[in-house]
Amino acid sequence: MPLQLNLLHEEILQQRQRKRDPLKLSLYAAIGLGVLLILNYLWTGYRVLESKSRLNSIQAEWGKIEPKVTAAQKRSDELNSIISTTNALDGYVETRFYWAPLLEKVAHCVTPNIQITALEGIVEDDKGLVTVTLDGVAGGREPRGVAEDFRQMLLEQVGKEQPTVKVEFKTLEDLDTTVAVGGNNVTTAHFVVTVGMEPFPKASAAPPTERKSRPKNEGS
Repeated sequence: MPLQLNLLHEEILQQRQRKRDPLKLSLYAAIGLGVLLILNYLWTGYRVLESKSRLNSIQAEWGKIEPKVTAAQKRSDELNSIISTTNALDGYVETRFYWAPLLEKVAHCVTPNIQITALEGIVEDDKGLVTVTLDGVAGGREPRGVAEDFRQMLLEQVGKEQPTVKVEFKTLEDLDTTVAVGGNNVTTAHFVVTVGMEPFPKASAAPPTERKSRPKNEGS
């Protein structure tokens, strides 16, 4: 078998040792890590620039739209204020009690033998009630009957438009004085009539319906 001599053995060994040098390996690793960090920095910077570009674009668009949005919001507030005021006025008009129709009916009920000396009206907004007090004098052969006819006529006339009306005597008493009616002297009676009504009654809650039990079938 021929003998082979490797004269470059030491150089090859040194070359292998140089390749396996930990310092060089660390240096290569550091260079690779640095390259990765630089690439990551560049990528992050690109994304930041892109985000800033989009932000600037959105801010520019918002700068154009903002005056219109502000004007629209201001107009919306004005319209809401107008609507609220209109609703309040509508509610006031709808729940307002008009005295003229009632006084007209009272005037139609006053006959020649009835004299109204005082009238007082009160509106209780919290309860929704209207109360009218009529102070007067009735004259006739039966002045109490004349006063009662006036009360009945008042109840009938006002009740046509106000179903909840109540007309009652607060005072009814004979007087010693006489008055001339149709050329004749007749006796008189003093009366005080109260007219109470609820012009805008609140809707009452419907009573719960009773459930009827079904009859049980009886076996034949």
